[in-house]
Amino acid sequence: MASSSSPFSRVSQLAVKATILAAVCLLLHGGGGSSASAAELCVSYYDHTCPDAYKIVQGVLVEAHKSDPRIFASLIRLHFHDCFVLGCDGSLLLDTFPGFQSEKDARPNNNSARGYPVVDAAKAALEKACPGVVSCADILALAAEISVQLSGGPGWGVLLGRLDGKTSSIAGAQNLPGPFDGLKNLTLKFQAVNLDLTDLVALSGAHTFGRVKCRFVTNRLYNFSGTNQPDPTLNAVYRAFLSTRCPRNGDANSLNDLDPTTPDTFDKNYFTNLEKNRGFLDSDQQLKSDPGALTTTAPIVDRFASSQDAFFKSFAWSMIKMGNILPITDPSRGEVRKHCAFVN
Repeated sequence: MASSSSPFSRVSQLAVKATILAAVCLLLHGGGGSSASAAELCVSYYDHTCPDAYKIVQGVLVEAHKSDPRIFASLIRLHFHDCFVLGCDGSLLLDTFPGFQSEKDARPNNNSARGYPVVDAAKAALEKACPGVVSCADILALAAEISVQLSGGPGWGVLLGRLDGKTSSIAGAQNLPGPFDGLKNLTLKFQAVNLDLTDLVALSGAHTFGRVKCRFVTNRLYNFSGTNQPDPTLNAVYRAFLSTRCPRNGDANSLNDLDPTTPDTFDKNYFTNLEKNRGFLDSDQQLKSDPGALTTTAPIVDRFASSQDAFFKSFAWSMIKMGNILPITDPSRGEVRKHCAFVN
């Protein structure tokens, strides 16, 4: 398992790249995010205002994982779904109340996105240690990196300094990249947030751990594209296995491993599975099997399948890029929420 030491204390090539990308790293003394003028994100943002932020979040996640082995995959998914709607601003965490409908209620999130109580626990622990300093949006970014690293994946210097947004977009959340999207739609949705094909493939590699419901594969097993036949790209042995797990009239909400080989480990097996037509979700297998993938995403899948180091480096850099989608750093537009589910 990878080291769980704080990225604040190490200098890596990724952290250097991240610092270059951020351009200006303002060290804030005594006021936390809420007192800053509009600034760029930086790795050392909380070094003076909440130096134990990483360790505090890490401790909460380690404790949560003892009773919930799915939590690491769930937390990185929260970060994804937050950043793809209005940017990385914690908007996904806001609760619905009269006159305000949250992204939580959107189809891709409702009864699907999970891990909110762990985020709340991390926020409570941080508020006890350094009140009013660490934003909920930054907690999501930290939790994603910690979740990957504790599962055997790469670490990276997490850029910090996001403020929490004051609104939510259920309409935007309805259009998140989805399990039934074809390669063209996936490409367009990633391009819309300035992420390229390598980012698409690398970030899809997060499906190397976690669980998924049967309802997302039954059409591939029994009625692909309305043909009453299975998906021809699905490996026959794997299809037979999934048919026992997800029978035609079985429980649509029954959970299955996204990666049947190492379901709780962050590694390159997601890509070796795609090479063998063993992708659980249609959107995953499209990266290798779509006719348009031959000259676009399939070569990237091949590269990552043959080199875990290449995947880890690209994944870490893509996570840094994704974390830079429209962050709020201007106090006139954002805040550090006291509770992640409500604006102050």
